[in-house]
Amino acid sequence: MLQSFNSTNSSMELSSSLTHFSKKLSDISFSSSLPPFPLQLYPQPSKPKNLRVLAVAVGPSQELPRNSPQRLLKELAHRKKATAPRKKVPPKRFILKPPLDDKKLTERFLNSPQLSLKQFPLLSSCLPSSKLNTADNTWIDEYLLEAKQALGYPLEKSDELGDDNPAKQFDTLLYLAFQHPSCDRTNARHVRSAHSRLWFFGQYVLELALAEFFLQRYPRESPGPMRERVFGLIGKRNLPNWIKAASLQNLIFPYDDMDKLIRKDREPPVKSVFWALFGAIYLCFGMPEVYRVLFEVFGMDPEAEDCQPRLRRQLEDVDYVSVEFDGNKLSWQDIATYKPPEDALFAHPRLFRACVPPGMHRFQGNIWDYDSKPQVMQILGYPLAVNDRIPEITEARNIELGLGLQLCFMHPSKYKFEHPRFCFERLEYVGQKIQDLVMAERLLMKHLDAPGRWLQEKHRRVLMNKFCGRYLREKYLHHFIIYSEQVQDAYENNRRLRNPATTAVQQALHGLSYTVYGKPDVRRLMFEVFDFEQIQPKSV
Repeated sequence: MLQSFNSTNSSMELSSSLTHFSKKLSDISFSSSLPPFPLQLYPQPSKPKNLRVLAVAVGPSQELPRNSPQRLLKELAHRKKATAPRKKVPPKRFILKPPLDDKKLTERFLNSPQLSLKQFPLLSSCLPSSKLNTADNTWIDEYLLEAKQALGYPLEKSDELGDDNPAKQFDTLLYLAFQHPSCDRTNARHVRSAHSRLWFFGQYVLELALAEFFLQRYPRESPGPMRERVFGLIGKRNLPNWIKAASLQNLIFPYDDMDKLIRKDREPPVKSVFWALFGAIYLCFGMPEVYRVLFEVFGMDPEAEDCQPRLRRQLEDVDYVSVEFDGNKLSWQDIATYKPPEDALFAHPRLFRACVPPGMHRFQGNIWDYDSKPQVMQILGYPLAVNDRIPEITEARNIELGLGLQLCFMHPSKYKFEHPRFCFERLEYVGQKIQDLVMAERLLMKHLDAPGRWLQEKHRRVLMNKFCGRYLREKYLHHFIIYSEQVQDAYENNRRLRNPATTAVQQALHGLSYTVYGKPDVRRLMFEVFDFEQIQPKSV
């Protein structure tokens, strides 16, 4: 055992002279890789002798053995020290800056393009918060002509138009529409915020445009298949195809081949640009131009095989449709160029006929017409005062308005299985879309400095289904809903069944007001009658 110590390198030497060992300890060498430790030797008590111990410490320059625990601990400590995480510096945009003083803040708002157009407040709210700089004008000079040519617009600068023409701002809005979050110019705050506000607004423009189109094109179809048709046309998976059909992919991806990008890198920028594009077109040219770009420039085909709804069991529709729809499938040109006659009963007469079937006249004079309709019209403030050239027009409009109100409160459980269109579903569909658009306009004009994602979240929270039904119940209008006898008791005593029905009636009322009186009446219902923003004082 003692001789085994001679084979290792000497890191510690001990020598002693003991008389009872056959070999002197001074001739024995001890070596160990363990750290130095105190050594105590207890001689035999019977033969006490003087014990001499010599210890030699390892110098710092002497290298430890490779498998030494001390060396491993030292390397580990050095590695931890070398790889310690550095303190992260917050991004520059999150560092708090001192607020602007009142004078600078006033100058910033007064010089902002968002307050430059008093005639078009909605268009003005979608302009950038500050004037375009040199980098913005460079992009406009290089790429804007290509975009206008692809969309079918004249190549002259829109700044040359008159101040009373909203198309004067088209060049600015078209430039902002192409500045998606992945492009070079998105670091500029005024560009990033203005683009996000445009796509926030444009998505609801598209939804309303296609809802009106399919409601008039398929007057007997329920909203379920129509929603699938809309998704087949403007779902995010199909948007790159439309962008490529219009040869706009090089403006969105100037350095990449769009076909070689993976989906998560291709679809978000395309969707953002597509929505913002139609927000800009609607603000400058209106809804007819939206239809032209959709179906002529992008080449959308509502009869394409991949845009058709899935097969489902269809209820037999034995009721008549309006004469203008009977045997005639309307095209997008018919809807885009349609102008109501001067003595029309409604703001959107053909859309009203597409949602309210002619057979509703059989319900004129029933119990609901005499008992419930006066109370509903009083709560909603109907009929509105309209200056008609002929008194008979006013009387006919009020009759149709009463029938439309009865249809808004007609639950599908009452007559849908025998008469599929005698329920509020089609009015609810158009009402939901116009409700989204009106609220988006309200938020854009109310929050000039808010980015699009914040507006999107605010919009979602205000128009949640449970809130829409609650506004209707606060006016006690849910007592007038017409259920079938089988579900009457269940809906009265079950909140989970009743609340979706009240939400649908709320949206159907907005659809009816839009078709009869137009968008201003939808604003009146949402913000004055039902108080969607919850800013009116409550009774204690």
